[in-house]
Amino acid sequence: MNNATHWKIRVKNWVAIFFASGFGSGFIPLAPGTWGSVVGALMVWKLWGDSVAVQALWILLLGALGVWVSGVTCQYFNKQDCQYIVIDEIVGLMITMIGIPITGYQLVIGFLLFRFFDVVKPVPANWVDRKLKNGLGVMLDDVVAGVYGNLIMHLMIRATL
Repeated sequence: MNNATHWKIRVKNWVAIFFASGFGSGFIPLAPGTWGSVVGALMVWKLWGDSVAVQALWILLLGALGVWVSGVTCQYFNKQDCQYIVIDEIVGLMITMIGIPITGYQLVIGFLLFRFFDVVKPVPANWVDRKLKNGLGVMLDDVVAGVYGNLIMHLMIRATL
């Protein structure tokens, strides 16, 4: 392998790990998934907007990026689902909040619901977590947790109308 190829691989790995780790939050030793969810909540707070189309675009872009960077990071650390990867939590939290009016209260409730479903992993999230062990698998269990969180958030909003 020549020097230029080696350099490109190193840059690719660094960029992938940077994004997969939620800008480094995945390297916080205590509860990296929770810290990744905090990054997701901050991104929702600052970048979200009122348009569900814009929210869906954020989710699609970060979800596609997440599949790629998770795969590269798993390969780099030689682990099926590396603990440093938290982009799945960022995307999952965003899915929880799609179509939800963003207030501090709603964001805290969404955060707690998402973390609950991410930890408990109800069906089919537990199946995805056990069976799929690549970039797509890393992302999909949190997508399912996000969908569950979003459904509960919408039910809660409808219940208060």
